[in-house]
Amino acid sequence: MAERSPAYAGIRPVALAVIRNGPRLLVREYRTARGGRFYRPLGGAIHFGERGADAVRREIREELGEAIEVVRHLGTLENIFEREGQPAHWIVLLFEAEFGERSRYDGERIQGVEGDGERIEAQWIDISQPLEGLLFPEGLLELLWAR
Repeated sequence: MAERSPAYAGIRPVALAVIRNGPRLLVREYRTARGGRFYRPLGGAIHFGERGADAVRREIREELGEAIEVVRHLGTLENIFEREGQPAHWIVLLFEAEFGERSRYDGERIQGVEGDGERIEAQWIDISQPLEGLLFPEGLLELLWAR
């Protein structure tokens, strides 16, 4: 009998929205099993037959109930890492995007709901200052400073 692969095995295509307001970047904060902290722009898996830009529009609409305009493809990053004790391999398409509703840039946090009904909170972080955790995907901060 063949051994089953881990839940996160395989390559996962992901599309993330890089939404900026000056030096601020819109992210979700996550906690690791070891109590660490990391930040990641909003977005998620690309469905079969779906283009990356369409996936990022869908994800933001699902998570925040907001429409965004995808301005351009910023780049692609490949990350191989461990997630919940399992190997993970993501190919991440990064899209610069903007809210149509200008008031979304006000304040520090935006409330939303994940597809499974879990309440989420996006927050603005100042990437010109040292962060209290890692910014994921690896290489994103360097990519943003190079542009």
